[in-house]
Amino acid sequence: MDPATIGVRLTSAAVTPLIKKLFVQEGPGAALVDKPVRVSGLVSFKGEKRTLTEKNLQKIAAQLVQRAVEAAGPGERPCPADEDEIVAMHLATTLQALGDLDMDDVQAVRLGHQALARMLIDATLAKGNKLFLSQAATALYRRLVDTACLHILNFFTQRSTFVHRTLVEQSGQLADLITKIDILIERIPSQSAEDAGFEKDYAYFVQKKYGTLTIVGIDLSHAEASWPLDAAYLSLEAIAPTRDRAAATPADEATALAGEATAPGGEVVAPVPADQALAGHSRVLLRGVAGSGKTTLVQWLAVCAARQEPPRGMEQLIGRVPFVLPLRTIARLDALPTPDRFLAAVHNPRHAAQPTGWADRVLSAGRGLLLIDGIDEIPERDRERTRAWLSDLLLAYPDNLWLVTSRPSAVADNWLETEGFAEFALAPMSHDDLGAFIDRWHDAARATCRTDEDRTALDGYQAALHTAVRTKQDLGRLATNPLMCGLICALHRARRGYLPPGRKALYDAALSMLLTRRDTERHIYAPGDVQLDEEPQVQLLQRLAYYLIRNGEAELDRAQAERVIDDALPSVPSAAALGDAPRILNHLLLRSGLLREPSVGTIDFVHRTFQDFLGAKAAVEEGDFGLLAEHAADTQWEDVIRMAVAHARPRERANLLTKMLARARKNSDSGLRLFLLALACLEHAPDLDPQVRDDVTWHAKGFIPPLDAQRAREMATVGPLVLELLPPPDELTDAQAYGCVVTASHVGTDAAIPYLSRFTDHPALLVRSQLATSWGRFDTERYFTEVISRLDPDGLYFVAETQEHLRLLDSTGGVTKLQLRGDFGEDELRTSPSLNRLTHLRLDRNDVLTDLGALSHLASLRTLVLTACTRVQDLTPLSALSLQSLDFSPWRVGVSGKEFPQGLDTLTTLRHLKINMESPAMPSRAFSAGITWLDLHVYDPDLDTAWIAEAFPDLRQLGITFRSSPDTGRLDLAPLAGLSSLEAVSVARAEITGAESLPGVTVKTLDAVPRRTGLPADPVG
Repeated sequence: MDPATIGVRLTSAAVTPLIKKLFVQEGPGAALVDKPVRVSGLVSFKGEKRTLTEKNLQKIAAQLVQRAVEAAGPGERPCPADEDEIVAMHLATTLQALGDLDMDDVQAVRLGHQALARMLIDATLAKGNKLFLSQAATALYRRLVDTACLHILNFFTQRSTFVHRTLVEQSGQLADLITKIDILIERIPSQSAEDAGFEKDYAYFVQKKYGTLTIVGIDLSHAEASWPLDAAYLSLEAIAPTRDRAAATPADEATALAGEATAPGGEVVAPVPADQALAGHSRVLLRGVAGSGKTTLVQWLAVCAARQEPPRGMEQLIGRVPFVLPLRTIARLDALPTPDRFLAAVHNPRHAAQPTGWADRVLSAGRGLLLIDGIDEIPERDRERTRAWLSDLLLAYPDNLWLVTSRPSAVADNWLETEGFAEFALAPMSHDDLGAFIDRWHDAARATCRTDEDRTALDGYQAALHTAVRTKQDLGRLATNPLMCGLICALHRARRGYLPPGRKALYDAALSMLLTRRDTERHIYAPGDVQLDEEPQVQLLQRLAYYLIRNGEAELDRAQAERVIDDALPSVPSAAALGDAPRILNHLLLRSGLLREPSVGTIDFVHRTFQDFLGAKAAVEEGDFGLLAEHAADTQWEDVIRMAVAHARPRERANLLTKMLARARKNSDSGLRLFLLALACLEHAPDLDPQVRDDVTWHAKGFIPPLDAQRAREMATVGPLVLELLPPPDELTDAQAYGCVVTASHVGTDAAIPYLSRFTDHPALLVRSQLATSWGRFDTERYFTEVISRLDPDGLYFVAETQEHLRLLDSTGGVTKLQLRGDFGEDELRTSPSLNRLTHLRLDRNDVLTDLGALSHLASLRTLVLTACTRVQDLTPLSALSLQSLDFSPWRVGVSGKEFPQGLDTLTTLRHLKINMESPAMPSRAFSAGITWLDLHVYDPDLDTAWIAEAFPDLRQLGITFRSSPDTGRLDLAPLAGLSSLEAVSVARAEITGAESLPGVTVKTLDAVPRRTGLPADPVG
C-alpha cells in the first residue's frame, strides 16, 4: 500500500485515545480562561504532573504504527515488517519534542497541523536523530507524525480552557477535516497500490479537463471565451417542481419562477443550492433550459470530487470517483458503454492505463459519482435505449451517486421516478446572481491578463457592464442564465468595453449561437443527422412570436403553436425534412433554446426580449407599420417598436417614425411617451432620412433635459424608457441636473439606481438632497450601497424612513445631519445609535411623538426642525440641549389656541427661530431673549412689527413671508427702528412702508413666495 494513504486510513477512533494519553487530563469543573496555555505545560511526560514515562511514550508510538499496519489490510503493508520497531522509535522521539515547544496552544492551532508536524520533525533531526529508514518507512513515519498532529490540535481546541475567540473558525475547520477523513476511511476500502496510483492520476486529469469553462459558438479567441472554473463558477438554485405539471395552476408556475416550488398539499418548497441537490438524494434528475448551467454544474461536481476537498454542504462527494458521461458523445456508439469502457467512450487518454476491473471495484464499493449529461442531446429514438442502459447500471451498482441532466421537455415528467430519482429544475438567475456572475467572470479573466494595463482596462469593463445590465432593461432581461451572461461578458471584453453596435447585433449574435453554432461546435449532431439551419428556425420562431404579440398573450397552447407552424411550412420548405408540425415544434423546444413548455400543453419564449425581437422582425416583413404605430403608446409594445426600427430598411424606418410623430401630435395623453419613444428609436436607425431624424429630435428636445420639477415628474410617467435618454451629469447645469435626478428618482424602478449613483458627488446640494429623499422608492440595501453610502455629506441631510434605514446609516459610523420622516416613537429615538453624532435633526410628519425628552441625550444637537409633528406641544425638554436653531412648523398655529408650543422661553441658547403664525401678533413673553435670526411665515395680511421689536430686542436678521393668498400683506417697518442690532430685512409678497426709518439696514422685497424646503439656513453652523 502507498504510505501516502496511511494518514487517511487511521480513523479518529483509532488515534484520539492514544493522543489524549500524551497530555495532562483536566479535573472536573476546569475553569474557563481566556489566557492560552503553553504546550510544554500540557504534556503528560514532563514536569510536575508527569504521568507517562519514556517507555510509555514508546509504547504509544508502537501502537500507532501497529494500528496503521492493521488499517492497511492484509497484503498491503506500508513498509517492511522489520522496520516497524524503528519507525515507532523515531515517532516516539518526535512526539517527545512536544515538551520542548516554545509556544502556547493557541499559537499551535493557528500554525496548523502540517506546519506543526514539520516543526517537530525538524526539531528531531536537529538533535542529531538520523532517520535510518527505507523510503517506504520514512513515508510512513512522516504520515504518522502528520496524522498525530492533526488530532493533537483538535484535542487542544476541545479543552475547556481553550476559548480563544479568534480560533473558533480554525477549530471548526479541524473538526471538519477529521470528519472528512473518517468518511473517507469508511467509504474507501483497502486499495492496491496500482488502483491508488491510477486514481491519483485520473483525479489530476479530471481537474485539468473540467477546470475550465468555455463559451462555444461566438467569434472570440480561446483565451477570451474560456476562464477558470474555480473563479467563475456561480452556485445557482434548484427547485423541486410541482408533482403534476398538468395540474399546476398559474400561481404555481409564478411561484416556481420566483425561485420557489409548491409541493403536493400546497406547501412551498424552499430552493436548494444546485450543487447540493445530491446531499439529500443519491439519484437526481436535473432539468434546465439551454444555457442554465447544467453542464457547468456537472464540471463543478466532477472537479470537487476529484480534489477530495469539497466545500461545506457537499461532503457527499468525499471519497467519490467522478465519471463524466456526456450522452451526445457516448450515445453514438453501437452499444452504450459498460463501466470498464466509460473512459474510452469519452476519449480519456488514460483509459489504456486503467487497471483491469478498476471501474467495477469503484462502483461495487459505492464510490462512484456518475454524471450523465444531456438526455436532450441525443435523438429521441435513442432515449429509451439510454434509459434501459441506465436502469441496468442502477441494478448492478445501486449504491453510487447519480446525476442526470436534461432540458425540460426532452423527457416526460417522472421519467426516472420508478428508478428512485428526485427531480429538480434550475431556477433563473436573480439580480444578485447576475452581479456576482459579472464579478466572478472578470476576476477569472484578470488571471489571464499579461500586463497591469490590461487588468486596469478590465476593471473599467467590469464597472461599465454592471451599469449596462442595470440601466438597459432588455439587456438585463437577456442575462438570465450563465450562458447568456457569459456571452455578454465575453463580447463586452472582446469589444473593449462596448457590446456589439446596437442591440440588434447583440441579439443576432445570441440567436446565431443558440440556434446553430452551439450545437454544431459541441458536436451534438452525428453525420447523417437531419439539421435545421438558422434561417428556417428564425422564420418559424418569429411567426410564433408575432402571434403572441398581436394577441396580447404571454403563452399559447401547443395545438395553436402547431397550427402556426403548419401554416408557415409552405413558405419554409427546408423545415419539412424534420417531419410534420408537431415534430418540428418538438425540435424547436429541445434545440433552439428559445422556447419552453412551462406546463403540459403550453408553449412560451424563455426570454420576452427574444419574443419581441423576433416578433418585430415578422411585423416588418409583413409591412405592418400602421399596426406598429397604432400600438406604440402601449408599454407592452415598446421593445417591439424599437426592434422594428432596427430590422426595417431606411424608407420603412422613416415611414414608421413619421406615423408615430403624427399620432403623438394628435394625442395629448400619450404624446410625451410617443415623442420620447421615437427619440429612443434613433439609436437603432443608423441609416435614416435626415429630415425625419431632425423632426424626431426637434419634438423631443423640449423634454430632455427637463426644465423644471413639474416637467421632470411628467417625464417619469413614461417609465424606464426615459432613463436611457437622460444626459450624464457632466453635460448638465445644476438646474438641469436636479430635473434629471427628479425624473430618474420618480421612475421608481431599480433600473434608475446606476444613473442616480452618478450624481452622488454633485456640488449642488439640491441634487444630493433629492437623492437622499428618494431612498424609500428603491430596494433598501442596493440603494444604500450604490447611492446613500457614496453621497457627499457636505451640507446634506440624510433621510431615514425606517429602522432599516437607520441601521444602514449606523453601519457607516453615523451621520451629523439627519431627517427622520414618519412615525418614529420615543423609544426608537432614545435607543438608536445612529443619532448619537447628530448636530442637525429634522423630524417630519410624525404623528406619534409627544415627548421631546427622547432627544435630551443628543448632546451635540444644535439645529432641530419639527415639521408636521402634530402631537408635540411642549418644547421644555429641549432646554437640556445647547440648541441654537429651531424650525417649529405645525400648520397655521395661532396665539390663542392651546396648540401653540410651550417652553419656547426656556430655550436660552436659541439664536435662530423659524415659525408659522396666524395672528398679527403674539405675546413677547412666549420667546427667550437672545434670538438674533427670525424667519416668520405669516397667514394674517396685517403684521404688527412693534410686537417683533418687543419680543426680539437682539434681532439682526429678519425674514417675513406672507402666505395669505390672493391678497398680499401690509407691513410697516417703522416700529423696527428700535432694534439697534438689525442688519437686514427680507420681505416676500407684501406692501411695505417705513423702510426709510431703518437707515443702514438692508431691506429686500420679493414678489414670489420662496420655495420652502423645510431646511433651515443653518446660520449658526
